[in-house]
Amino acid sequence: MVATAKPGFRELYTPKIVTVLKQGYGLTGLKADALSGLTVAIVALPLSMAIAIASGVTPDRGLYASIIGGFIVSALGGTRFQIGGPAGAFIVLVAATVAQHGVQGVLLATLLSGLMLSAIGLLRLGTFIKYIPYPVTVGFTAGIAVIIFASQIKDLFGLQLAHEPGPLLPKLQAMAGALPTASPVAMLVAGVTLAIIVALRKYRPHWPAFLIAVAVAAVGAAWFKLPVATIGTQFGGIPQALPWPQLPEISYAKVMAVLPSALSFTLLGCIESLLSAVVADSMTGRRHRSNCELVAQGLANIASPLFGGICVTGNIARTATNVRSGARGPISGMLHSVFLLLFVLVAAPAASYIPLAALAGVLTIVAWNMVEKHAFALLLRASWGDAVVLLVTFLLVVFRDLSEGILIGFALSALLFLHRMAQAVEVDHIGPRVEEDAPDATADSMPDGAALADASDPDMAVIRVTGAFFFGATSAVEAALDRIGDQPGAYVIDLSAVSLLDSTGAATIQGFADKAGRRGARVYLAAATRAVRRTLLAHGIRQTGARFRRSVPEARATVRRQRA
Repeated sequence: MVATAKPGFRELYTPKIVTVLKQGYGLTGLKADALSGLTVAIVALPLSMAIAIASGVTPDRGLYASIIGGFIVSALGGTRFQIGGPAGAFIVLVAATVAQHGVQGVLLATLLSGLMLSAIGLLRLGTFIKYIPYPVTVGFTAGIAVIIFASQIKDLFGLQLAHEPGPLLPKLQAMAGALPTASPVAMLVAGVTLAIIVALRKYRPHWPAFLIAVAVAAVGAAWFKLPVATIGTQFGGIPQALPWPQLPEISYAKVMAVLPSALSFTLLGCIESLLSAVVADSMTGRRHRSNCELVAQGLANIASPLFGGICVTGNIARTATNVRSGARGPISGMLHSVFLLLFVLVAAPAASYIPLAALAGVLTIVAWNMVEKHAFALLLRASWGDAVVLLVTFLLVVFRDLSEGILIGFALSALLFLHRMAQAVEVDHIGPRVEEDAPDATADSMPDGAALADASDPDMAVIRVTGAFFFGATSAVEAALDRIGDQPGAYVIDLSAVSLLDSTGAATIQGFADKAGRRGARVYLAAATRAVRRTLLAHGIRQTGARFRRSVPEARATVRRQRA
């Protein structure tokens, strides 16, 4: 077996742009990246504003996040094609933080989250994010989509609400009570926006459906002087310049107050950004550097609030658009931010005419696309365990809290995994058995032909343990060992198929060997791997009189010699 050296700091944290430039980057690559960057910017422009508005902040804060944070993610990240910016998944968390702590609280929580993300990357913990179970990710994504759609009902129907509750059920009750205030004009604008997006995606899938739909709605609202709420009437438009960087309000009390939100931002940011990187890898055949990516995401979330921007993360839809548009490397993502900056500097006044109903239509499509409908249905049919994890995560996200849904879903998945691993452990043996016990289904399934020859030996029991022998499987293994009986004068325990042995499993084997030793029976542990052998020795297995042998035949031969 050839040992491979662990990757060093430079290999783990070198941004992908350095790799791309070293491999050779010319005018052809720049042209391709400029075109793909412009395409992504066209997609990101309405989305950044819509996500910011849905999050309870002004639309310019979404643009600042895409400009500042998106540039840093591409320039310093560990993927070639990642596009950073505000994401729909954060709407619920940001809106709740705004309601509780205000905009300054969101900026501080984002800054703290950036520090945490950078620390996670530097501590090389990014590889552990991949252990988030699939039913949990599908469940919380679907739950977020439901909440996003519910948050857009007000603008879709043009409802007049003095206060919109945060929790789903009170929100729906308040909206039901406000139905008499619905605006037919707002519904018409939203309907036209949805129709344009759906039609373009079906008949002209390469056209920027979001931007065209929003532009048509804005021109129509301005041309016909429609009585609908717009960015201008609601927020006073968008500033035509980037703000000077400044720290958010910081105090010990404020930090402690927003810390739970910062932790939630961090957890979701890790999942979203690395999931997006994995999607990009699957589309291109490349490999991302997860820890480098998390450091870049952290730096982006430190810089974004300094300019007034909200949370930044890798965005799957925009990253996929970047790949499909022919991007060659990270410069595409950097140019996407530059194009958005040019919009702010040149065309910001035009954003004042965009109807909120049109942006609500855009987010309705985003919410629909977020739900992995096929995966949701498949997991419901796959097994009862996966279905329970999926539904519990989904319902907790919708009716309780996003972080609670993820944590409890993960805990249920872990318990389900332990249960399945425990069921996979088998104990097969040949030799005497307690008469009143029925044989196991696998009792006489020893694969070794030589083992069958010992089936008539009344003074030797050959025991084969298969699978991961850990605390979850201890009771089943103990029960199987107890059924072997006390008659044999020697036991050969075949450990060749034990893939893992923890302290509880080692204590079980030690207890069995100790009990056999007190009766005068000999115990031989055959074919244990180096890791299993080390664990048993650490638990004092030699003190019981048990001895190791390299193979089962060698252990049998030892028993025969001692008997002769």
